[in-house]
Parts: sequence; C-alpha cells; structure tokens
Amino acid sequence: MINAAEKYLNSLFGLKDKVAVVIGGTGELCGAMAEGLASAGAETVLVGRSEEKAAARLAKIEASGGKAYFEKVDVSSKASIQALLATVLKKSGHVDILINGAGVNSPTPIFDIEEDEFDRILNTNLKAVLFASQVFGRYLVERDEGGSIINIGSMSGIIPLSRVFTYSATKAAVHNLSKNLAREWAASRVRVNTIVPGFFPAEQNKKVLTPERVASIMGHTPAKRFGEAHELIGATLLLASEAGSFMNGAEIVVDGGYASMTI
Repeated sequence: MINAAEKYLNSLFGLKDKVAVVIGGTGELCGAMAEGLASAGAETVLVGRSEEKAAARLAKIEASGGKAYFEKVDVSSKASIQALLATVLKKSGHVDILINGAGVNSPTPIFDIEEDEFDRILNTNLKAVLFASQVFGRYLVERDEGGSIINIGSMSGIIPLSRVFTYSATKAAVHNLSKNLAREWAASRVRVNTIVPGFFPAEQNKKVLTPERVASIMGHTPAKRFGEAHELIGATLLLASEAGSFMNGAEIVVDGGYASMTI
C-alpha cells in the first residue's frame, strides 16, 4: 500500500505512462539516467551504437522492474532520427521525454585538429542535438500535450577548458541552442533544459584524464572527487517530471562545486 509520502513523491517525480527516448543511453552517464527514468516508471528507449552495451544496461533495467528497449541509430543523420521517432511511435504509441546525450571527444592540440576530426565531433555533439530536437520537437509541439527535452551540456561549454577545443566549441553551441529552443517552444509547453555535468569519468574523456590533469581537476573541485553516474539521476527526474514543470531554459550544474571554485 502506498503511503502519503510515496503518493506525494510520485505525483511530483513519477513518470508512469511516460515514454522517454535517451540518445546516448548505451553510455555510462546517459545509461544511468535511463535507469533512473525507467525506475521512475517511464518506458525507456536506449539509443546508441553498441548492442553489447545496450544489452547490459537493459538487463539492469529489467532486473529492477523497469521497461526498456534498444534502437541502433546513426544520430548524425536526420533521416535516421526520423526513422527512430516512427519506430518508437509504433512500439510505444507516444513520446514525452527526449534526452540528447551522445558525445565524443579528442585531446588533439589546436594546430593539429584536422577537418575530419572536427566534423566527427561536430556531427555527434551538435548536429545530432539539432536534428533530434527538430524531429522530436516538431512531434511534441504538434501533439500539443507538452514534453521535456533534456540536453547534456558540459562545464567546457561554460568555462573554456584546455585540450578539448572542438568538444568545448560544440558544447557551448548546445548550451546556446537549448536556450533558443526553450524560448521557441515554451508556449507549446515543450520545455528544453540542460544538465551540465562536472567531471565524471566516461568513455569520451578518458583520453584526457592524465595523472597531471586529474590532480588539476581535484585541486579545482571542492568535493575532491569525480562525480558518479547515478548522481545525475536527481536532476534528470526533476527536469523530466511534473516537479520541473516551470523550468525552461535552465542549466542545472552537477559538478561537486567546480564552477564555484576560484582561489
């Protein structure tokens, strides 16, 4: 039997009967966010490239009583994103929540960045966000029942960080795009917000986490540790649920105090 406290929390953060599409859901960070959405009651669609990683994440979701499935998609292709929406609508009937979290990185020095590397990072980190927002945003606006789009930004999109030049540029653009879309679709009750992780060890940043860089990060992080993927779930549920119904164009920083550190 559900007690009064559980009923109240469910009314705010519960996602029963909602459908969430998590682009990047086979990765470490968005995978944890997908687990949180599923645990809160949403049918969750993991979108990515790795069937092996998807299988492991789906097993965890299903073991905890959640409902989810995997779709393999080229997120840099608008046609592929359109096909994804059609597939999800056929399987699940509707979509309420979109997370744009695909990301790649490279530590290439500024003078050595080649066009193909720049395009690869641009396509995954920015074009994919634009295309998914266009496709799913149009659906949500035309459905006229509201919805939540959560883009994954980066501390490097706010504060310039060394050694990640292209990544930083694309993430700064994601921050700007998110605010523009929040303004554009507010009247249709389609909210667009950004989660800004601090330093979380993940596949895309392992190349730059040298011992020297780790020491520098820890010296600038009041919490004196890296974030853990599950610590992004709270912000995700807030933005995805009724609890965040008046949040639009917001940037929620989850960084252990990194952005607050000066001297």
